[in-house]
Amino acid sequence: MPEAYIFDAVRTPRGKGEKEGSLYEVKPIELLVTVFRAIVARNALDTSKIDDAIIGCVTAIRDQGANIAKIAAIYAGWNDRVGGMTINRRCASGLEACNLAAMKVQSGNDDLFLAGGVESMSRIGMDEDQGDWFVNPLVNDATAYIPQGIAADLIATIEGFDRENLDQWANDSHQKASHAKKSGYFDQSLIPVKDLNGLTILDHDEMIREGTSMERLFQLRPSFGQMGEIGFDATAMSGYPEIERINHVHHIGNSSGMADGAAAVLIGSEQIGKCLGLKPRAKFRAMAVVGSEPGTMFTGNVPASRKALKKAGLTVKDIDLFEVNEIFAAVVLKWQQDMEIPGDKINPNGGTVAMGHPLGATGAMLLGMLLDELERQDRTLGLCALSADGGIGVSTVIERV
Repeated sequence: MPEAYIFDAVRTPRGKGEKEGSLYEVKPIELLVTVFRAIVARNALDTSKIDDAIIGCVTAIRDQGANIAKIAAIYAGWNDRVGGMTINRRCASGLEACNLAAMKVQSGNDDLFLAGGVESMSRIGMDEDQGDWFVNPLVNDATAYIPQGIAADLIATIEGFDRENLDQWANDSHQKASHAKKSGYFDQSLIPVKDLNGLTILDHDEMIREGTSMERLFQLRPSFGQMGEIGFDATAMSGYPEIERINHVHHIGNSSGMADGAAAVLIGSEQIGKCLGLKPRAKFRAMAVVGSEPGTMFTGNVPASRKALKKAGLTVKDIDLFEVNEIFAAVVLKWQQDMEIPGDKINPNGGTVAMGHPLGATGAMLLGMLLDELERQDRTLGLCALSADGGIGVSTVIERV
């Protein structure tokens, strides 16, 4: 089976996903075209050699609708032969886009892909597409639907994670991200977003709070208690009779913030790399997707990680670095506990609690960050894992070459 290689990975900065955020004025197609053009320029690519663009986007309506992957390729001036596909694997969409591209290369059917993701949460809010899971009472009742924050608090309650545990992880995430930003660790892959006149709109991750401390985090009020009181706590506990009450311990400081951003990863075969003079940076060792129990919907990253490791013929001890989506602090703490991973190997430059979570783009961003850090530390093997609402886990193992 042919190997699938990563030749390059870039991303925009993450902007605050609100109207006051720096990227609110920038349409998502502009964010996506920014990374599309950067990949082409950095690698002197003939875009007629790209078979397809596979892009994750969770809320693909309005500015993000109409198959933004293909429209962005046209808008970027790419050759007409480039395909385009927009996918929704919820929070894991960006990583799944990269995995699909790698699988297509490994199948031998195609040679070169631009994979990644985009989300503009300042312009299009989470769940604005209003699927039946959220708004249909019959579906709500039949599936025991609960919001994401209630699920995160349920995980924390079951596992015994208290407010201090979560705030400590959040504080560490901000400190690591702040250090990485100041040290220039993101500079290799970070593409500034500019306006039509070429003036820079944003050139850094604007959600990192350098003054974060445990004292400041302690002052923040839990976010999901009132939501639980209107009935969602009872729904969540109905599947866990051993739980007397849910401890509401997540707040805006120890949860990932809504963000804007885009990412792109250039993935292809060894043959196309030689043909185009592209230097492989890493190869895909294994990819995995699993379903998980929807009440604790964010625990799928654990079985997905184990499945990917098994397929790669590896154990956790073989992996040098891990990137795990910090959608809520309890989610990554649960993953760390179950996988038995030292904290210094996980998200060494901070995570989405500090930098924000542009839903469709995050997975591709984490994969690129993992590769950059493997190179910076001169390490070999890395694992990336995300979980998604509804009960989904996606994981990828890469190896530097």
